[in-house]
Amino acid sequence: MDLLSNLHKGNLFIHVSAGILALLIGIFILLTVKRGRLHRVSGRIFLVFMWLVVFTGLLGVFVFNRNGFLLVITILSGYMAFSGFRAVRRRCNEPAILDIVVALLSLSSVFFFIWYFSKIGMIWSPIIIYSTVGYLVMAVGYDLGRYFVPKAKYGNLWLYEHILKMVSAFSGLLSAFTGTVLPEYQPYSQFLPSVLGGLIAVGFIIYVSVKSVQYL
Repeated sequence: MDLLSNLHKGNLFIHVSAGILALLIGIFILLTVKRGRLHRVSGRIFLVFMWLVVFTGLLGVFVFNRNGFLLVITILSGYMAFSGFRAVRRRCNEPAILDIVVALLSLSSVFFFIWYFSKIGMIWSPIIIYSTVGYLVMAVGYDLGRYFVPKAKYGNLWLYEHILKMVSAFSGLLSAFTGTVLPEYQPYSQFLPSVLGGLIAVGFIIYVSVKSVQYL
């Protein structure tokens, strides 16, 4: 029992530390020029810490039997980061086995969340639960549906996808953080970071669209 408890504490420490570092790097990325080697390197570092957050989050739920709801935010952030990276990496909407598999695995997690909520009840605000699960379903649905968009019409949508998804990954991580450290202000401590992230993403997309700036 002591060994399992110590392993959980170690996993939790890595999870929290990786999350904080990912947030700090995310803030740095948002405040700096979105082009060049610095942006690419800092983006990859952000992804490394994000994968670590997702992995330790999965261990926390399935090995140490901890809060299952935080996993939905973790998977949402992890999926958005993965899909955002793949968008700028591939810059097209041609089907890829890796993308489809990850999308379906992320979508299957929704069934776990539904079972989990039916088992323990709505211990979190319904607006947070429904909006988080809904956004994950919408994101996966779009990613699978974009394969049916003609290549000529898809054009540079990959750039807008990259912006929206990476900012969403950051805001999802921030939402999980503020919701945990500021539980007395829920659901606003979880909802408002997502709203802020959406506004930031829209602002960047409009700027890129109007100015025709190539960031990457």
